[in-house]
Amino acid sequence: MARMRRIRAVLACTVALWAAQATLAAALTNANALDRFLTGLNTLSAPFTQTVTDSHGEPIGAGSGRLWVQRPGKFRWDYEPQQAAGASSAGQRGQRGQLLVADGKNLWFYDRELEQVTVKPVEAALSSTPIVLLSGSTAQLHDAFEISASGAHDGLEWVEVKPRSAEADFTHATLGFAADRLTRMVVNDRLGQTVELDFSHVERNARIDADELKFQPPAGVDVIGTPQS
Repeated sequence: MARMRRIRAVLACTVALWAAQATLAAALTNANALDRFLTGLNTLSAPFTQTVTDSHGEPIGAGSGRLWVQRPGKFRWDYEPQQAAGASSAGQRGQRGQLLVADGKNLWFYDRELEQVTVKPVEAALSSTPIVLLSGSTAQLHDAFEISASGAHDGLEWVEVKPRSAEADFTHATLGFAADRLTRMVVNDRLGQTVELDFSHVERNARIDADELKFQPPAGVDVIGTPQS
């Protein structure tokens, strides 16, 4: 009798485990591509190219850079504009482009050419940049954004994201995935400009040097704002 009870208990546990696995599998199947991509994601590292067009679709800028993400709440976005033909080679990385760093407490924006740094509390990242879509927790994202699947085209599965806050710097963004790999992000800002980021060689859960997610304003630059300590 005792043996039969043990067998029933084992069978009950097995059925419960199978049901839980089936529920999880169904949830992941029904989730949008962004939710699936973020499942199990701790860190991310990827080079990208960027193009910017104005409200008439005319190109106004291009460049490349690299993105590092450590969830939750930390990232580094380092961008260098493409050098115009015939321009002086004196403008090397470190003197051109922009750097955006969320270190867990502060959001730093460094414009190298202007030699100016702006710092805000890290919560400002929710309305300042769609990069937070990759660094925030799933609960944070669904609280701050309307997220919905938007079908497949151009060989990618797309997810549309709209900030819930009217103060956000962008109106909406779409993220394109190929086999659950992030491939493209298209951002529409409030000036009517469109920024397209194309990612390649995305590394999931690779080690990221802690120094990449820290920022110290260079000597001599103007700093606007007070960092949180």
